[in-house]
This record gives sequence, C-alpha cells and structure tokens, in this order.
Amino acid sequence: MEAVIQAINTAAKYIIPGMLVLIPLYGLLVKKIKVYEVFVEGAKDGFTIAVRIIPYLVAILVAIGMFRASGALDLMLNFMAPVLNAIGFPPENVPLALMRPLSGSGSLGLLTDLVNQYGADSLVAKIGATMFGSTETTFYVLAVYFGSVGVTKSRHALPAGLIADAVGIFSAVYICRFLFG
Repeated sequence: MEAVIQAINTAAKYIIPGMLVLIPLYGLLVKKIKVYEVFVEGAKDGFTIAVRIIPYLVAILVAIGMFRASGALDLMLNFMAPVLNAIGFPPENVPLALMRPLSGSGSLGLLTDLVNQYGADSLVAKIGATMFGSTETTFYVLAVYFGSVGVTKSRHALPAGLIADAVGIFSAVYICRFLFG
C-alpha cells in the first residue's frame, strides 16, 4: 500500500509540468496551431476583459470597505449574534460569508484577518478556511465569464451560484463543528 501511495505522490509532482509541456506540443504538432501567437492573442483579450471589470471590482471593494468602516457591519453582527450563536454559526465568520461571493482577494484578506486574530488552529479559522475553499466568487465569475462572451441574461446562473455558496457556507460550519469541535 505504501508503494502505491509513493507512486501516486511521485506521479503527482509531474502532472502539471507534463500538461504544460504536452498540451502546447499537441497543439503545435498535431493540430498545427501557432501556439505562441494564439497564447498572446488570448492574453491580450484577458487584459481587455480585466480593464473592463476593474470599475465593478473597485465599486464592490469600496462599498464593502465603507460598510465595515461605518460600523454598520458591527451593528449587524451584534444584532444577528444571538440567532447565529443559537444555530452554531460563529458571528466572526459572517463577513467572510458575505464577501466570498463578491471578491476572492477581499475574502482572502478577511480569512487572513481571522487566522491572525484567532490563530490558525482555532475553530473560527478552520471554518473560515473551509468556507473559503467550499464557495466561489459567484458575482466575479458571472461578471468575468458572462461579460467576456457577451451574455447579458444570466437566467438561473446567479440563483444557482448563490444557493451553492450558501450550501458551502453552512456545510463548512457544520462539518468543521463536527470534526473539530
């Protein structure tokens, strides 16, 4: 059994580098694609998309910063704390739960704050880390991917993404409580 695990670990070290070499070679030799030119064109399109979405990201981050700086977040958490504690949801994780669907970097900053404030081995930090890994930046993904291909009506994508985020958030809380405390 140990030999199998060691073989898997050895293979895992080479999977991503192998893909980084094999996929461009496949495109170049089999599909006869000018790989570098296509890559540069895609990078240029990616830069254009990034420039288009920057105002939306700045607006989201400024609004959240104002919400925190005004004290409204603390008031909301104090108001919600009895209900959250009754259902076993640490109030300290609410800002992360609210930020995660909006911004990956903003939610990473909140997770870092939780780890620094409560310690890496605390239940709050473990719930936060699990929540971070179990959810998606739904609004960012919709803005980038739908915006890049010109989709204007998202239909069920937003509700489905937010439901998936809610399931990830509450699952993180209850699974971490079950496993760690």
